[in-house]
Amino acid sequence: MKVSVLDIKGKETGREVELSESVFGLEPNDHVVYLDVKQHLANKRQGTHKAKERAEIVGSTRKIKKQKGTGTARAGSIKSPIFKGGGRVFGPRPRDYHFKLNKKLKRLARKTVLSQKLKNNQLMIVEDFGFEAPKTKEFLNVLDNLNIRDKKSLLVLDESNKNVYLSSRNLKSAKVVNVSELNTYNILNSNVLLITESRLEELQNNLNK
Repeated sequence: MKVSVLDIKGKETGREVELSESVFGLEPNDHVVYLDVKQHLANKRQGTHKAKERAEIVGSTRKIKKQKGTGTARAGSIKSPIFKGGGRVFGPRPRDYHFKLNKKLKRLARKTVLSQKLKNNQLMIVEDFGFEAPKTKEFLNVLDNLNIRDKKSLLVLDESNKNVYLSSRNLKSAKVVNVSELNTYNILNSNVLLITESRLEELQNNLNK
């Protein structure tokens, strides 16, 4: 399938690029997308949560009341979880949430969401561009020309194009990444995916390995 290439003024350049059917023409596979997003979010967790258990509470060890005759349940320690200030039962402990997924599965997940973006008309191929200096205003002009300023956008371009990246850094609704940083979560988290003409071939080659 072929898609027209747009310039940064939002107009067609007259050129077309060929999109690989094996990358942009797949049927939805929600389960692999779920697994990939789950891994991405799990790997971002620090896992430093901790609650004190009964043995870690600092307090008196004396028996707080007599065993019998009070009309209430027996109690032997102020550290008991049933009292305010006592230890927590089965509280969270520091742990590592990381888990691994097969590389083929992760590639399939990215192909699936890329196919969905194309099907939903949320994919644009733009010509290569750059800025002489980092300027947020210039980047906003590009978004205005493409009519996507009010949408969450994800731009995939060359990693050496630092001025474009720096120009977008102050914008909450815009994110710029290179091909190696592109993942399923970022694609799903955007309303519009922009891919520069020169990066499209690299992206397709990486996903067709």
